[in-house]
Amino acid sequence: MVDLPFPTTPGGPPGVEVTDLPGWLARLRAAGAAPDAPVRPAFHLLVTTTAGRLPCAVDLTECAVEPGHWLWVRPGQVLRLRDPDRTPGTGARATAVLFQPSFLDRDTVAAARLDRPAWRLPLAPGPEAEPPVTRTLALLTDEYGRLGGLPLEVHVEVVRHLLAVLVLRLAHLPGGHRRRTAGDEAFRRFRNAVERDFTRVHRVEPYAARLGYSVRTLTRAANAAAGRSAKAFIDDRLVTEAKRLLLHTDLTAHAVGDRLGFRSAPVFTRFFRLHTGETPAAFRARARGGEPEHRAGSPGPRE
Repeated sequence: MVDLPFPTTPGGPPGVEVTDLPGWLARLRAAGAAPDAPVRPAFHLLVTTTAGRLPCAVDLTECAVEPGHWLWVRPGQVLRLRDPDRTPGTGARATAVLFQPSFLDRDTVAAARLDRPAWRLPLAPGPEAEPPVTRTLALLTDEYGRLGGLPLEVHVEVVRHLLAVLVLRLAHLPGGHRRRTAGDEAFRRFRNAVERDFTRVHRVEPYAARLGYSVRTLTRAANAAAGRSAKAFIDDRLVTEAKRLLLHTDLTAHAVGDRLGFRSAPVFTRFFRLHTGETPAAFRARARGGEPEHRAGSPGPRE
């Protein structure tokens, strides 16, 4: 697994890049990754195709990006393309938009829920939603390539606003977002704390004490927002990371458990078996044997 930092594009707006499929593959090669290697971007990646299909996997979800569909990979997720140069019949032509959350203003980041995974993979705008999304991408692509047509600071602001429109439209596709609840703020703070510390803190009580909530409040907020208890939410995050490391690295199960904060290999193995029904070694053997956990069209991670 190769970690991808955000690329530096000389002369372009800092924090965003618009490229095509050959450009994305060139980025992978520059990072020392083969076109079909698992990579972990440290930025948001939006990919849409205009022709052909692009088979890929995000974490353990297998899918294919068809024309008009969108793949949205969040920072920290593992992306693996099924190499379009070697897969017969794909013939994919695609546009990739890379961006850092810091490129957008705070209101857009909050309204687009950039810290939550896509509710399904890939995203498929309906007949009414697709035309404005397509037009916005065309405007963004055109403006991004017009460096020098406006003063640099104006050019950057135009690109920023167009990107904001694109991510807001994709984040709010009809049927794709849940009703807001009274516990949203508590869950947002809890989720962010878990993302920072899940490899060190596996219990709800320390999070509750640090955030100033009761355990009951965090459990109610997690149930309302994610359909899981607070403890189950932490455990799910640990399982997801364990699977990523087992599938995409050659770390031993002991090393994976150690990286995730388990005090011994047997404790990690018991935890993993409890939540997956198999040992870390059995999961690795099965997953690398080509049996995906999810099929195309299946739901993605819970929100």
